[in-house]
Amino acid sequence: HGPWVAINCAAIPAELLESELFGYEKGGHSQADQRKKGLFELANEGSIFLDEIGEMPMTMQAKLLRVLQEREVQRIGGTSPISINCRILAATNRDLRQAIVEKTFREDLFYRLRAVEGRVPPLRDRREDIPLLADHFIERFNREFRRKVTGVSSEAMERLQDYAWPGNVRELRNIMERIV
Repeated sequence: HGPWVAINCAAIPAELLESELFGYEKGGHSQADQRKKGLFELANEGSIFLDEIGEMPMTMQAKLLRVLQEREVQRIGGTSPISINCRILAATNRDLRQAIVEKTFREDLFYRLRAVEGRVPPLRDRREDIPLLADHFIERFNREFRRKVTGVSSEAMERLQDYAWPGNVRELRNIMERIV
């Protein structure tokens, strides 16, 4: 029932990721003209979702590992730790075991994050989900665009289910958005 905070680790430049996750104190760096809470602090008593964690720079991985172990963060320029209690969810499309071998992902962080693991197969391996997802996206975009698309013809659904979906669910979402 707490806050839900999400960040795409690949979308934030490495030099800003620390500020986004941990926050900063006024004067903590050259752009810090006021105090800013970080995303971990904002997610306290809730959940934080670290999307594309496989793209996180190694230096940030070490800092994240410390947060996971100590359950506290320290704002940039801060002098005292801030206790946090939040559920941490992470996702990636990379093979993290291979990234460990390639020395681009920390093995200790991998095992710390892997308390409960769930693998979602790509859409091409679960074509039976396509009608359900298509209906969901149609309903969503009907609300968003105030439209009344009633569904997908059986011929169109057949074509959707025959497609390889290299862009996975995001590609299906975008197609359904264009259709609506």
